[in-house]
Amino acid sequence: MEEAVTRKFVHADSSHIISFCAVVEACMLHGLKRRIAGLLCSNKVAALFMKAAKTFSPAEELCHKVQELEQLIEISKQNNSSLSNDRSRQSKLAYIPPQALKHLWIRTALMEKLLDKIILYLVENSSAFYEKEAMLMDPVDGPILASLLVGPCALEYTKVKTADHFWTDPSADELVQRHRIHSGHCRQDSPSRRPALIQKRQSSGSMDDRPLMWVRDYVESLHQNSRATLLFGKNNVLVQPRDDMEAIPGYLSLHQTADLMTLKWTPNQLMNGNVGELDSEKSVYWDYAMTIRLEEIVYLHCHQQVNSGGTVVLVSQDGIQRPPLHFPKGGHLLQFLTCLETGLLPHGQLDPPLWNQRGKGKVFPKLRKRSPHSSCDSVSDKEDDEATDYVFRILFPGNQMEFMALELMDQGVNMWQPTPRKSSCSSCSQNGSSDGSLPNGCNQERAPLKLLCDTMKYQIISRAFYGWLAYCRHLSTVRTHLSALVNTTIVDHNVPCDARGGLSVEVWGQFLKDSSAYKEEELRRLVYFGGVAPSLRKEVWPFLLGHYQFTMTEKCRLEVIDEQMRTMYEQTMKEWLGCETIVRQREREKHAEAIARCSSGASVERGPVQRDSTISTDAIESLCPPVPIAEKDTNPESEKKPEISEKTDLTSEKKATESERKDAVATVCDVAEIKKAAEIPFEKPGSNSPVRQVLNALQSASRETLDMYLINLHRIDKDVRRCDRAYWYFTPENLEKLRNIMCSYVWQHLDTGYVQGMCDLLAPLLVILDDEVMAFSCFTELMKRMNQNFPHGGAMDSHFANMRSLIQILDSELFELMQQNGDYTHFYFCYRWFLLDFKREMVYDDVYSVWETIWAAKYTSSKHFVLFIALALVEMYRDIILENNMDFTDIIKFFNEMAERHNVPQVLMMARDLVNKVQTLIENK
Repeated sequence: MEEAVTRKFVHADSSHIISFCAVVEACMLHGLKRRIAGLLCSNKVAALFMKAAKTFSPAEELCHKVQELEQLIEISKQNNSSLSNDRSRQSKLAYIPPQALKHLWIRTALMEKLLDKIILYLVENSSAFYEKEAMLMDPVDGPILASLLVGPCALEYTKVKTADHFWTDPSADELVQRHRIHSGHCRQDSPSRRPALIQKRQSSGSMDDRPLMWVRDYVESLHQNSRATLLFGKNNVLVQPRDDMEAIPGYLSLHQTADLMTLKWTPNQLMNGNVGELDSEKSVYWDYAMTIRLEEIVYLHCHQQVNSGGTVVLVSQDGIQRPPLHFPKGGHLLQFLTCLETGLLPHGQLDPPLWNQRGKGKVFPKLRKRSPHSSCDSVSDKEDDEATDYVFRILFPGNQMEFMALELMDQGVNMWQPTPRKSSCSSCSQNGSSDGSLPNGCNQERAPLKLLCDTMKYQIISRAFYGWLAYCRHLSTVRTHLSALVNTTIVDHNVPCDARGGLSVEVWGQFLKDSSAYKEEELRRLVYFGGVAPSLRKEVWPFLLGHYQFTMTEKCRLEVIDEQMRTMYEQTMKEWLGCETIVRQREREKHAEAIARCSSGASVERGPVQRDSTISTDAIESLCPPVPIAEKDTNPESEKKPEISEKTDLTSEKKATESERKDAVATVCDVAEIKKAAEIPFEKPGSNSPVRQVLNALQSASRETLDMYLINLHRIDKDVRRCDRAYWYFTPENLEKLRNIMCSYVWQHLDTGYVQGMCDLLAPLLVILDDEVMAFSCFTELMKRMNQNFPHGGAMDSHFANMRSLIQILDSELFELMQQNGDYTHFYFCYRWFLLDFKREMVYDDVYSVWETIWAAKYTSSKHFVLFIALALVEMYRDIILENNMDFTDIIKFFNEMAERHNVPQVLMMARDLVNKVQTLIENK
């Protein structure tokens, strides 16, 4: 019914249609005579329509259409291919979703615009079809039902995507574009300008208190939707926005979400949803629209007039009165209070409550007028003494202590009055009697002036105290929890030079010539505020990641650090390449064994042949070609090693220790030779060789080690093949480098192994450094921090907890929205951000800027700078999140679509400002 009012087109598969048909069917079958069902008792609706078709032509037309559809459905079940050439029939079938087959008759009548006519015919001839107690026999309910169906039957039903589909589920690009177009109407209290702890309380005033929504979005929100339940709706409720203008009609609606009730009043001029007509009226009527949170309302002053439907004045906690709401005639005021009281349960209530009267529903409580001349035991029993005006209080469990002063005031004022305590309002003087006797305690003369002043003083002091206490608690949270997230020293943005230019070629050249020209702190500060010049990244990144120290000389860097790292890298490659050779051979042996069993006709159910965990010397020799020792091995110690018989099984030998294996691998055997050996098929055994010595040493590794390495090897190969395949750098040759570095790292960290995502962290390093050894060293340094983000570490939970605290302190409004919409304050949507240091959220050039800022921030502002980048990403789109009331699914979809489209310089600037804000809060103790 709501779609019939607000739209012209409705999607044919809408779930509302299915629900609507079910309700109409229940009305039609209520009180249906048994003889009408006849032989078709299994489908009473069909029997009813067929009975009406004998005397009513629209019903006869419906029967023909439904029978045709049923035949098509039956044929399609028997032979789907027979319909392949009949596109016209297929198009008809396309309009029937499986869930609609249950209500096929009513659904077809609705879309053929026959339902209202048939129902009207049944109402006019109800005695022939229904029992006396039937709904359609009722002289009032029957015609009303027929009239209500006129609107839905006038709608157009389509399978084409309507405008509703696009604006209810827009893409991220469209949301950003909308925000840019309407940014002039949005709030200007951005996080960088708004005080961190003292937030502006959201009042219930005009639409200017929040970003201006699209007109259709707002009109849609006034009706039933998936996120809010419509409890009450009434049009032509009059409100006088200003004293110098007449009251204007509008639509009053009461909405309820999981933990919030909202009252909205919208002028009728805004209800058409026409954007084109809105421009001339935007500055006027949008100012009058009201959105009121019921939790902020304390009192409802209800005044009943003889010639109107009643008036309600809402009074909030701060004493501000909203403009009076004038209801039309017809008991709508009582209906509004009934819906409000129902919505407040079970956590709130009206005081005094409405009374239940059997057969009539809710009624106003029987309260008596106060008379200043009457005593406590003299109560008149006349009708005239009953109150026609009421003051209700909204009670919540959390706000009773806050209004203790009002309770004390009422105890003193009403100690001689038998009626409940109420407060006054400005509208009472206009509606009261001439003798000054007002109902329900709205008399201004009822309390001594001194008592009222004392009560107000107590209330002001009490609220000031609780406000101060809340502020102190916030500061305590900042000091005790957030202080560990930032460095204590606030970095100056301008001293001693302009840091916005970053680390330039000139500055770096001066530093290399004279290391005393710039201190390490100054260089990191330049990187933190302005990044590194692209041409310098290959030189500077090893310093930022810890491969070099800024205090090292060039000779120390090249001859000591680089040489040691290269030797260690080659040693590691020899080890894991030898292990890989053994693992590959084992796989080939198992494969050959399986083929042999199949070819010999062995039973499939027979268990595999038990083999030793090691391989024979023959197998080793078959992998390694004969290489003279003198050509490759100049170490005299190697000649003293005992030779191993070619026929001896290595399982009978004692396993070599870790040091023995490393000594054997440390021969001058070339890495390329081991790689070549891994590809050689089975050949005749040869003499002893350095490659054979490597394999013999690795042969002593345990089966668990080999199995573990095999598992990691498969994971690495899978990820390397698909790592940034579209990026220009990753040719087959460079992918081989990526694999070598990753295998070397995993070989040194078999306890943790390879986890998906590590290749994403290595790839940008290899692109910039373009050197295996240097990339390996820098990746090892990077993983000292990033390793804890993977599942085997515990850093991710800490990140989520810190994000929750940061956004709760710096942007409480956004935090409340996250709690209300399914409570996604767990921040799981940030998981990929923290896992990969935002690598998949940005293009490569932006990743470089973000990473070097993170590395410099560790020593400059915060070692948890990734938190502030994540917070900056959320804050950049906070208005879009608030405007569209996003839940967890919405925000994941939004950020997935926005990947590689962020304004990264702005994000970094916001992140640095957020760090500075937290540091300032901590400093202002």
